Amino acid sequence: MHMNHPFVSRPRSMLLLAVGLFLLGMAAYFTLPIASLPNVEFPTINVNATLPGINPETAATALAAPLERRLGQIAGLEEMTSSSTLGGSSITLQFDLSRNIDSAARDVQAAINAAAHDLPPNLPMPPTYRKANPAGAPIMILAMVSNTMPISKVYDFADEIVAQRLSQISGVSQVLVAGGAKTAVRVQVDPVQLASLGMSLDDLKSFLLNTNHFAPRGFIEANGHSYVLHTNGQLLDASEYQHLVIAQKNGIPIPLSSIANVINGTENTLQGGWFNGRRAVILIIFKQPDANVIQVIQEIRKALPSLRTWIPPAVHLEIAVDRTETIHASVRDIQFTLLLSTGLVILMMLLFLRRLTPTLVAGATVPLALAATFGVMWLCGFSLNNISLMALTVSVGFLVDDAIVVIENIVAYLDEGYTPFDATLLGAKQISCTVISMSISLVAVFLPVLLMGGVVGRLFREFAGTLSAAILVSAIISLTLTPALCGKFLQKGGCGSNNAVAQCLEAQFSKMLTLYQKALAWVLGHEKFMRLVLLVTFIITITLYIVIPKGFFPQQDTGLLLGVTMGSQDISFQSLAAKQNQLAKIVQNDPAVAAVSSMVFNGSGFASNSGRLFIALKPLSERKVHVDQVINRLRPKFAAVRQTSLYLFPAQDLRTGGRIGTGQYQYALSCSDLSLLLKWAPKLTKKLQANSKLADVSSDQQFEGRQVHVVVDRNVAGRLGVEPVQVDSALYSAFGQMQVSTVYSNMNQFHMILEAKPRLLSDPNYLNSIYIKSSSGTLLPLAAVAHFERTTSPLIVNHQGQFAVATLSFNLKPGVSLGESEHIVEQAKRDLHMPDSIKGEFAGNAKVFKKTASSQTLLILGAIGAVYIILGILYENLIHPLTILSTLPTAGAGALLALHFSGLELSVVAIIGIILLIGIVKKNAIMMVDFALEAQREQKLNPREAIYQACLKRFRPIMMTNAAALFGSIPLAIGFGTGSELRQPLGVAIVGGLLVSQLLTLFTTPVVYLTLERTHLVAKALYLSIANSLRQLERPVS
Repeated sequence: MHMNHPFVSRPRSMLLLAVGLFLLGMAAYFTLPIASLPNVEFPTINVNATLPGINPETAATALAAPLERRLGQIAGLEEMTSSSTLGGSSITLQFDLSRNIDSAARDVQAAINAAAHDLPPNLPMPPTYRKANPAGAPIMILAMVSNTMPISKVYDFADEIVAQRLSQISGVSQVLVAGGAKTAVRVQVDPVQLASLGMSLDDLKSFLLNTNHFAPRGFIEANGHSYVLHTNGQLLDASEYQHLVIAQKNGIPIPLSSIANVINGTENTLQGGWFNGRRAVILIIFKQPDANVIQVIQEIRKALPSLRTWIPPAVHLEIAVDRTETIHASVRDIQFTLLLSTGLVILMMLLFLRRLTPTLVAGATVPLALAATFGVMWLCGFSLNNISLMALTVSVGFLVDDAIVVIENIVAYLDEGYTPFDATLLGAKQISCTVISMSISLVAVFLPVLLMGGVVGRLFREFAGTLSAAILVSAIISLTLTPALCGKFLQKGGCGSNNAVAQCLEAQFSKMLTLYQKALAWVLGHEKFMRLVLLVTFIITITLYIVIPKGFFPQQDTGLLLGVTMGSQDISFQSLAAKQNQLAKIVQNDPAVAAVSSMVFNGSGFASNSGRLFIALKPLSERKVHVDQVINRLRPKFAAVRQTSLYLFPAQDLRTGGRIGTGQYQYALSCSDLSLLLKWAPKLTKKLQANSKLADVSSDQQFEGRQVHVVVDRNVAGRLGVEPVQVDSALYSAFGQMQVSTVYSNMNQFHMILEAKPRLLSDPNYLNSIYIKSSSGTLLPLAAVAHFERTTSPLIVNHQGQFAVATLSFNLKPGVSLGESEHIVEQAKRDLHMPDSIKGEFAGNAKVFKKTASSQTLLILGAIGAVYIILGILYENLIHPLTILSTLPTAGAGALLALHFSGLELSVVAIIGIILLIGIVKKNAIMMVDFALEAQREQKLNPREAIYQACLKRFRPIMMTNAAALFGSIPLAIGFGTGSELRQPLGVAIVGGLLVSQLLTLFTTPVVYLTLERTHLVAKALYLSIANSLRQLERPVS
């Protein structure tokens, strides 16, 4: 009894089993999480160390370097970068994909603890870490605005209530509150008036610290009662400090307000945020690397109504950016594409089969296979994302292939007069091996992808797994349910109809078959010509593969633009804020823009002359233009704002690297000698800026900031009884926004800030107003022990590993590929003849592209090798798997030609399409070779007649299966809707490959079959001849 018999004899049971399978699969579908892409983010941790007032150079040596030495010893660390700016250092650690982020976090905390004794003792708090990539795009941005409340109060509500609650949500790694700072009591002193009282800044600092102190007081127990002791040691408001007596002059008490302005302000005055032009506090929310963005934002949205009840009605909490809107739109569009592909494939089957019954039998494979695949995805922990849904869309085209082949074979036996039951058994039995061969060899194509490591392997593992599951499920359904339904419902003439349309279609198909028959006869008589055609096709494929522009991953339109402003290196905060608001207004006036969040702040890896913009675009259906077009029309308008540049680039779902740049791609120069970097990095930047194929070229190397160098004459200072540390302390007290003490309120803690009056901060000449107390108690002006030099200093100091690094960021002009830009950068570096001690490498996505480009050829060869091995095992033959693989050059040429004429790069998505083509186009050859080999065995036909009959018998199923795959891929190739830029390269590669291979393989495959068959016979004859000769030699001499 054949394997099909139990299924054919129990059609009702099979039908019920299919219904149950469908229901289970759909239940799994509704529980699958939704995402934009599979989770391929590197485990990334950001470490921050802050010390208000510290300059970038000192931060790099005193904060970053000690931490880098410890953090650099953690196992699995792929990349360590740091940025030291005014006020602190930010270190980004990126780990290997296999590293668990929670385990890495424990190691990071241990390294921070180990470095504690090497860090400055006056840090206001120990270094902290977050499981977040500061270079990544936020998942959501909230804006808090008020028409009546001071921005400092709005910030307090944002920091103490909203940010605290949002940070508790599972999957949230960091809530960065920008646009303001914590409430603080600021004591703005006039050092000259203070000196007139015989007091130095250090004396005032001690006075303030003693006035506002916090200490335990104890308790008293008396007469059976317990009393807790409390004092009014904490002063919470500026007004409470103004009347404090700091000294007496001629018996008259001198209040603090006489020599200082005491105000309620903020800890950091160099912070600003705006939402659509209104002053606002911006909350930037990042997710953890392993969290699902949809689920995290759903939880955030659920929490917002409750949060709004905890803040005053005068404060409005608005959503500025929500990344899930684009993700949902992209998933909806590809789901529509999936349904459209399904409809086109079923329509194509109806045209070929010309009757409803066989069409429904074959079409039943699609929903069943898709539903079962959803179940497999649920078991494997996959999500519904652009990659997995793209796999399902492509699979629709050949999910029906196996069913079509089975139905065609059954119909052939029906036409010979067999009963439906017998025809089904015989047809299914004859074709089973072919179906198994096609399916297993198709799955074998994806073995290299499933085993591939790195970002690309992790990214397309869901694609390969989903597609393999769909193929295997389809094969099982075709060998079980399809025969059962055929035996029950299919009748003689099942693939025909007597209506006029069906007869017209049949007549046209008969003409095609006749034409093919004549052409095939001619081709078999001119084998040398076809072998030459195949050779030329192979050469064209190799040539196209070499010359076609190559890229990493299609640039997505996620509906979010990231902007970085860069002012001149000596620009003040007020000037930068004004110019950034001008730029934001230009952006906001664009019809494609929905909302603009703008902020200027120090720290977090940004220099003091830079700011950030987050620009939410309107849905693609409303703005009608791609994000690149929006950037290109905005870029010329920015020239109207002088001394400040704005660099825009679209946020991407796939971003690697931890550097915060001004462009999509980055190139890093590192060297142990900082002076060499200072000399050569600007030269390379200038040369690349002159290249017309690159846009927005900039460098993060900024060493032209203005600096006042206070040079202490140690000999004079020693004679006058002044220690150098007193100079540093006085300068820090006046100009460093020193946190003198901590004030404890009911919900939070804030600081008292000591500084000079604002007018003294506006001109370096006011340094002469600083006084220092000598060991004898005499107050000396700073100029008595030091002189002042105006020099330059860095605004930011960057490290990679523990070496100085300069990172060049750039975007690509339209039509320029990432591979071409790589050659441009490398050639520019060679033309400059840079010293060998300066090492250059691409960073972020460009670095991953370079690694991936070297493995693309191996990936394709691995897929071909896997198919050959599987086919060799199935056929127990080493020759005819080569016949089947001979279809690949034609498919490759078609795919590359289609990409070229469509203006698309050979990206990793297109490479996956070509690998998929390897599996699709070989089906044609398998159907021909299977029939020919069977005809040679069973009917004793010669090879030429066998392959001739195979081509004619399999012409209809070959045309049907190719048409099904073609129709299933056309919606992808057309590229409509949100996220189409991600799907289009795959569809174009498949459609182009199928069109060319369909035309050529119908003729090249029989020629290759005959050529290899003759080669096999010659080799076999030679083997037998050698064997006979050896046996003759082994016979004993008589």
